[in-house]
Amino acid sequence: MFRPRLIAAAAAAALTLAVAPARALDVASFSTEVSPCADFYDYVNGPWVARTELPAERTRIGSFDALRVANDQLLAAALAELLAKPALQKSPGLKQVAAYYASGMDLAAIEAQGLKPVKPLLDRVAAMKTAEDLPYALAQLGRVGISAPVGAFVRPDVKNTRVNVLTLGQSGLGLPDRDDYFKDTDIAKKLRAAYRLYAQRLLSSAGFDATPATLDALMAFESQLAEATTPRAQLRDPLAVYNPMTTPELAGKAPGLAWDAYLKQLTRSDQRPGGVERLIVAQPEFMKRVAQLAGSVPLATWQTYLRVRVLENSAARLPKAFADADFDYRGVAISGLEKRTPRDEEVILLIGGRTGGSPLGLALGELFVSKAFSPEAQRRATLLIGDVKAAMKTRIQNLSWMSPETKVKALEKLDAMQPKIGAPETWPTYEGMALDAKDFAGNQLRAAAWYHGEQIKDLDRPSDRTRWNMSPYIVNAQAGGLNEITFPAGILQPPFFDAKLDDAMNYGGIGMVIGHEIVHHFDDRGRQFDSIGSLNDWWTASDAEHYKARADRVVALYESYEPVAGTHINGRLTLGENISDMAGMPIAFDALQNALKRTGKTEKIDGFTQEQRFFLSNALVWRNKTREAALLNQLRTDPHSPGKYRVLAPMSNMPEFGKAFSCKTGDAMVAADPIKVW
Repeated sequence: MFRPRLIAAAAAAALTLAVAPARALDVASFSTEVSPCADFYDYVNGPWVARTELPAERTRIGSFDALRVANDQLLAAALAELLAKPALQKSPGLKQVAAYYASGMDLAAIEAQGLKPVKPLLDRVAAMKTAEDLPYALAQLGRVGISAPVGAFVRPDVKNTRVNVLTLGQSGLGLPDRDDYFKDTDIAKKLRAAYRLYAQRLLSSAGFDATPATLDALMAFESQLAEATTPRAQLRDPLAVYNPMTTPELAGKAPGLAWDAYLKQLTRSDQRPGGVERLIVAQPEFMKRVAQLAGSVPLATWQTYLRVRVLENSAARLPKAFADADFDYRGVAISGLEKRTPRDEEVILLIGGRTGGSPLGLALGELFVSKAFSPEAQRRATLLIGDVKAAMKTRIQNLSWMSPETKVKALEKLDAMQPKIGAPETWPTYEGMALDAKDFAGNQLRAAAWYHGEQIKDLDRPSDRTRWNMSPYIVNAQAGGLNEITFPAGILQPPFFDAKLDDAMNYGGIGMVIGHEIVHHFDDRGRQFDSIGSLNDWWTASDAEHYKARADRVVALYESYEPVAGTHINGRLTLGENISDMAGMPIAFDALQNALKRTGKTEKIDGFTQEQRFFLSNALVWRNKTREAALLNQLRTDPHSPGKYRVLAPMSNMPEFGKAFSCKTGDAMVAADPIKVW
């Protein structure tokens, strides 16, 4: 049921960020000194950025962040209500998430538990006597979500999405990026020193050897893993990370580790030969390095490495000595924070994860939608998606560079694209899960073990196209691997969407998000998948070359931007997101034009035309102020460009923008040769 009182309280809490989710244009905040044709982001957001102070507990504040905090505060109030009134815990998910939240808020219980929750894992590492014990230890850690150094997950086979398959991938580095182990930059040196101190604090607080020699060996070991780790930008090639094998084939390509023993333990299966009949190895060279290190690195170093991974995995949920070490490394050294976020917000993040994909993420979503999602929002969002898809269809039909045969396939894919709006129709029952209101770190491991068990069951099931991988409370959207687009209830809120506002505001906000997610299935990576989401080349060679030429122009454009002196945007790493912005915004604009024709509403509001309000709404969505440390980490590791350039690049390449604001040739917001991907 929609609860306006809770929403209002949440929005009020978000005011502490100096920008609350807005329901109308903040006209008074626009610059009187910067022309919209010179720098539209600074015209809309510059005065706000200049006067706004970053709170000590935030790495970034802005429109996204204010809404996220509002959603978290709504959840915190609802969770507190669940604990105060247990009768409200009417579903399995609500019972489990209430216990999990209670355990996270009980700092005294966390201190009393000490290392008890992780002791079985630490004991398993200590019990290793020879390298032959290694695959069994790695599998036990993998069953509770600790990818050290191999990540294992079950998902639809990307070349046949109707079936599920086990995938192994590179993982297990303590530094944010593989290059941080080798670069001679000030940032890399600082991060190496901070990580080394972090490992030392974790080990010594747990009573383990943390001498300089031990830490030297740890850093040398991880450096060898990093050396074999594929760079982030290269991971975007779906063909490069699709390497199907049997277990004997993996053993032949990566000798030195008993992969059959590892996989049998991981899947707990004696029925399948080799643990699985078939698997996908995303990075064969990395697995080869892991297997080599299994035989060449002293067992004591492996034990140090695995102890750090176990402690790191749970540090934020362990007693103060560990949680403080984790904050000093991840919060201060990496992100530049000066103070921890409020405890309730931190616990919600630890339960749900960044995208709500953690085991109890959907339980948080179940609670959220009971408070904050109306049928009207669902109806309007469905209409918006239909409009934006129709605009994309017209764009495809009118492409001059694409052949008729490729257009047929593109339109088939667009027509088959499945939207997920608001929330799933059913919620998980969490059968077999039993969380403890006094054991925060233990709950993390129990939930991870339950989730791993569910994933292993998926090996015997066809892929489930109704499943949500992003929780409804999250302020984000997603283009899923099954040719689906997901728009959680969490983002169907102001400033992205408001059923009371005019179409221009909604199409510039959530309409652009919809366009962005649709285009993800047609970006440089997504275009390689067909109408059911399988990796299948449906392009003629000539059309593919035309597309790549346009993509290369997008790379060059974004690499010309320098958000921090000396640090440019990585155009290859961010290419998929950038293409989705560059094409998603024009598609949303086209959809607005169709909506205006349908409604006949073309009057000015707040002194701006509907077209101007579209662009203003979009620029307000990307309003933010970010700590330099966090921005530098984003530029090195994140596939998303900073918000300012998500305004400047698409709009300056849209003739519609120049027309809306009467910009002239030569103005910075008017590209001399506009890039048009779709």
